[in-house]
Order: sequence, then structure tokens, then C-alpha cells
Amino acid sequence: MNPIAAVCRKEIIDNFRDRRTMFSTLAFGPIFAPLMFVAMIQIVVDRTVSAVEQQLTVPIVGIEAAENLEAFLAARGIDPDPEHGIIDLDSAAIAVANGEYGYAVIIEDSFADNLGGDEPARVTIIFDRSNSRDTERVQRVQSAIRAYGERIGSLRLLARGVNPAVVRPIIVDAYDISTATGRSALVLGILTYFLLFAVLMGGMYLAIDTTAGERERKSLEPLLTIPVSRTSLLLGKVAATVTFMLVSLALTLVGFGIALPYLPLDELGMTSGFTPITAVFAFFLLAPFAVLGAFLMTLVASYTKSYKEAQTWLGLLLIVPTLPVALATIMNVRPTQALMWVPSMSQHLLITELIKQGPIDPLMMAQSVISTLFYAGLLSLIAIKLYKREALLG
Repeated sequence: MNPIAAVCRKEIIDNFRDRRTMFSTLAFGPIFAPLMFVAMIQIVVDRTVSAVEQQLTVPIVGIEAAENLEAFLAARGIDPDPEHGIIDLDSAAIAVANGEYGYAVIIEDSFADNLGGDEPARVTIIFDRSNSRDTERVQRVQSAIRAYGERIGSLRLLARGVNPAVVRPIIVDAYDISTATGRSALVLGILTYFLLFAVLMGGMYLAIDTTAGERERKSLEPLLTIPVSRTSLLLGKVAATVTFMLVSLALTLVGFGIALPYLPLDELGMTSGFTPITAVFAFFLLAPFAVLGAFLMTLVASYTKSYKEAQTWLGLLLIVPTLPVALATIMNVRPTQALMWVPSMSQHLLITELIKQGPIDPLMMAQSVISTLFYAGLLSLIAIKLYKREALLG
């Protein structure tokens, strides 16, 4: 048998005997990641939909002096709370700050008089900007009150024989060219995080066990005495790590393929672009990253002296691939030839475009694969050189 294949087979069999490692590698990640992702998105969808469609009960002080406004708000699903207990602006601010209410509305005493005359009527909305849970509801109340104000303004102009269009010299029309699948990328774009973690977590424990673990158990020295070159020994260990990474990735993709259809994205005007074809392309785009990650983790673990030390360093290493992805997400970066040289970012950008079902440049896909494998090759040379040092046993 080929020495590399023999070492790879040996490490895979040894890893299968560790049930805890197998559970965390092939069960915990592939099952937990899709479930957590779906749960997160479900919360976002429910909160967004409820903020738009839910009947709101708002503590409104002074609504008795604004019957027409009350009827206007009621027609838009906003009702005053008859038992709020708030009497003025200060008590409203205290109630919102203490979390008794997410927001409140204060209508000034002169509202009716000002509204019937030429003066503007003042309405104050008290809210906590740091409370993101009620942001959509506050915006809904604000929009409704502003719409009422615009209607009153138009009636004032008409009563004076002025066309309301005179005060609207510019009409801005919103022309959204996004598609339902394109909009879904706003929600499904973070899916790449989970896929990258699935790849790295799939081989992390094996990378630790085959280096720092064997050194700590004093089994690495006898292993180096067998008639197999250290290069073949290293490549066999890395091949086993890559195998578990790819299995973890495949299972995670299957998990997402099963879980995503249950997301009610249609309620947000979206359609999931994560199809079986997308999953296949994502697998082949991330496969080179598995090779890069395996060499990187094996290299880092080779420098550590114990299993716990290797866990610490590789735990921190899991954060590194997310940094380019986070940067791309925050800055809304689009795929370019130059960015295809950045591992993890290139995979993220291409998978996001696949989810959008937009056109993908085959040259970019090839460049992403080749550049990632190039970096993996450089790390392999460093790892091989390290494995040939006698200090490896120290």
C-alpha cells in the first residue's frame, strides 16, 4: 500500500475509535450549525413580520384631544393603551428606560388648536435607540404619524386654494431591481461562516491528536522509526484531516439543504437560492480551503507541546478565516479578480453570488481554487521542513 494512503487509513481508523471526537466532528457541527442558523433566521423573520403586521398597543398621552389621529392610527393597526399609567414626558421616559414599555407617544395639550390653525402640532415619541427589538415598531408608529401630518398639510393647502403638489417639487420613485433570490443573500449571506467553521471543526481534533496528542502520549517517536519517510507520514496525517473536513462539510451542506426550505423567507419577499446545485458548487469551492486549513492546523499543532496548548492555539485560529468574511460583509464587497487571492473571502464572495443565482465568472472560480491550493502548497513545504527536524520530538 502507498505509504501516504497507509498512514491516512491508520489515522482515520484511530479517529473513528474516539466517540467524543466523532460526535463533535460529524454530528455536532453538521446538525447543530443548520439548526442554529434556521433558528436565528426564524427569529429575525418573526420579529420583522410581527413589527409590520402585528396589532400594536401603544401608550399615548393626550389621545383624547386627537380623535381623528386616533382613527387614522387605528386604521393602520395602532391602538392606544387605555391603562398605561403615564401622565407626562418625564414619566414616559422613566417607563421606557425601566423597560415597562418599549416606546410611548406624548401629544401636547394644544394639539387640536394648533392643528386647526396655522401652527404645527407637536407629537413626541419616546424610545430607546439601543433597544433593537422595538426599532421596527417605533418606525412604524413614526411613519403613521408623519403620514397623518402630510394629509393634514395637504388639506390646509387645499383650504387655501393651493395645490399640494406645489410644496412637493420633486417626486422620488424607488425602483428596486433586486430579485427574490438576490434579496435572500441579505439573510443567507452569513451561511458561509457556518460552512467555514464546519470545515475547520471537522479536522481540528484530528490535527491536534496526530501531532501534539501523539507527542504527549509518547507515541510519535516510535511512529517515526517505521520505514516511511517523514514527508509521507505528514501527508498521510494531513490527508486524514482533509477527509474528515470534507465529510463534515458535505454533511453540513446536506443539513442546510434540509433545513432552509422550512424558513418562511417568502414572508419577507425572498426566495432561498440555496439549491442542490449551489451546494455542489459550494463543496468544490471550499474543498481547497479544507486542504489549506488542514496544513495550517497541523503546522500550528506541531509547534505546541501538549494537547491543551494545541486546543488553545487552534481555537484562536478558528477566528482567522472569519475576519475577511466579516470585512466583506460589513463593506458589502463584490467579487473581483484581486480578492480571489484572499482565502475564505474568495469562497464567501463566490458562494454569496451562487445564492443570489447571479452570473459567476469561471475564471474567478478557477483563481479562487488555484490561489487557495497555492497557499496550501506553501504551508505544506513549511510543515514538511518542520517534520524533518529532530526538535519535533522535544
